[in-house]
Amino acid sequence: MPKGIYQLPDVKNEPVKSYAPGSPERAALKQKLEELNRGGMDLPMIINGKEVRTGNLQDIRPPHNHRHLLGSYHQGDKRHVRMAIDAALKAKPAWEAMHWESRATIFLKAAELIAGPYRSAFNAVTMIGQSKNAYQSEIDAVCELVDFYRYNVKNMREIYQMQPNSSPGVWNRMVWRPLEGFIFALTPFNFTSIAGNLGGAPALMGNTVVWKPSKTAVWSAHLIMQVLQEAGLPEGVINLVYAGGRETAEVVFDHPEFAGLHFTGSTAVFNGIWSSIAGNIGRYKSYPRIVGETGGKDYILADETANAKQVATAITRGAFEYQGQKCSAASRAYIPVNLWEEIRQYVTEDLTSIRTGVVEDFSNFVNAVIDEESFDKLAAVIDGASRSPDAEIVCGGTYDKSLGYFIQPTVILAKKADYITMREELFGPILTVYLYEPDKLEETMNILDNSTDYALTGAIFSSDRAHIEKMTSRLMHTAGNFYINDKPTGAVVDQQPFGGGRGSGTNDKAGSLFNLLRWVSPQCIKETFVPATDYLYPNFLEE
Repeated sequence: MPKGIYQLPDVKNEPVKSYAPGSPERAALKQKLEELNRGGMDLPMIINGKEVRTGNLQDIRPPHNHRHLLGSYHQGDKRHVRMAIDAALKAKPAWEAMHWESRATIFLKAAELIAGPYRSAFNAVTMIGQSKNAYQSEIDAVCELVDFYRYNVKNMREIYQMQPNSSPGVWNRMVWRPLEGFIFALTPFNFTSIAGNLGGAPALMGNTVVWKPSKTAVWSAHLIMQVLQEAGLPEGVINLVYAGGRETAEVVFDHPEFAGLHFTGSTAVFNGIWSSIAGNIGRYKSYPRIVGETGGKDYILADETANAKQVATAITRGAFEYQGQKCSAASRAYIPVNLWEEIRQYVTEDLTSIRTGVVEDFSNFVNAVIDEESFDKLAAVIDGASRSPDAEIVCGGTYDKSLGYFIQPTVILAKKADYITMREELFGPILTVYLYEPDKLEETMNILDNSTDYALTGAIFSSDRAHIEKMTSRLMHTAGNFYINDKPTGAVVDQQPFGGGRGSGTNDKAGSLFNLLRWVSPQCIKETFVPATDYLYPNFLEE
């Protein structure tokens, strides 16, 4: 085969389309929504490139209209997880031997398919299946997934170019090997892009993957597999299974060829997985790589010099876009008392004008939370705040699940800094505010730092440069992604690599070179052109 050092196509962030009235993308998406809402889906697992149906059918219903049956997916069990592992191990030798540019081509082609002919489908499936509005879906299911696939290729090439120096008569080379065994990708419901990347990133680096998506995001997962197969992904490289979490874990973490975990989900689940892996460490061929992005209790901190309107807008967008179901969503805010009434007025005006409802109505800013379990948990939190002497509901506070799982955007005013909703992750459209005296900024930062175990995202607002510098330094370890005068959400691939520390994960920065490095095991090769023929060194010679 001819050889070459290949230049990649120009890699840029995918432009976000507006879906404004009268735009062609809006018309195309409306048509696709109408088409897909007719239902009739029958989603199989994809194992070794083949469709696998079990007959154990599970309903797929939109969270914003749970009376509407879209179709079903085929639930698997331990046997199917074993099949997926076998398929991944069988595919591994050929896949890891494939030239890097061929692997790259598959993901670059997938990116073009998503950005082009499949754009409306990715948006519509994510909107209907995960109750995400058109703009939120566009920046997630299309643009961010496209960016992941493109920038992963760019970052892969940069890794391969990382080579050691050589001395005279010696050539040193670094070989970037995939891990031995298979990778397990366990993906969440809230971002289609994350689901596509958690299996895609290790696969690009030459690994083979067993992928279990969230049961509430099976439809978008199946679409990702469809596009990857059309792009040329060989059989068995990524295997999509719909088995239960516990039984999948029992099979995966007991297998000697388990080589790594790529995870996004709750901190509690991640901690349990880590314990399982540690308990089985003697079984494995090598130490597994554990990469996880977990929970968050993300904050906004304003000082007395902050612009009230800017803070209010950050609260509305940061806390309530996609119903607060982002690991980066603002969940707590620390506001100086001198700004509160103005900020409260602006936020109240925003929330009064916000529309809540189905995704097919593009004017709805807020849609449904993902399922009944989430709805019930959030409703209980609101009820608890309404009864508590330590809290006051200042905006929202209503909910209704008669048709869909709708929670109105809610702002709670905490009268104590350690009120439960200032500490615990909720994952819904609920923000809790704590007021502090302007001269207590240092004390408030201490409270912020020590209130939770999480350290994912955080945002500060100030017009005072000295304050900004002090706050940035003091809060260094409270967030892996830190925002100055901006909301704590909306990280863009290659611009704000995403991930947090402490109880928020391993901070391996998805979409970056740092993440891809976790899926390779470097081997250094030294080649000597003229080998030595005398064991003695010069210092041993006689005068």
